[in-house]
Amino acid sequence: MVRPLVTEKNTTLQENLNQYAFEVGRDANKIEIARAIEKKFNVRVSKVRTIVAKGKSKSQMTRKGRFAGYRADRKKAIVTLHKDDKIDLLGVIE
Repeated sequence: MVRPLVTEKNTTLQENLNQYAFEVGRDANKIEIARAIEKKFNVRVSKVRTIVAKGKSKSQMTRKGRFAGYRADRKKAIVTLHKDDKIDLLGVIE
């Protein structure tokens, strides 16, 4: 697990469906993600969904010409917790 993702959409998921989003390593699988979340936050994970977001292409014009490149690909995991468990992400982000 790299870091929790706190956005307006993810906050809605937390409140309504008890789902939390995290940015994870590209080589992490669902079992490893579930074990890491359970160990770090002391909760029970019932389901893990993963998404691989491709990096966007970026370009910049400078005096010396145009520089082009790509942002890195990233993997996100949406974790569904047991109905009785919660994670306080505001204390984790600090």
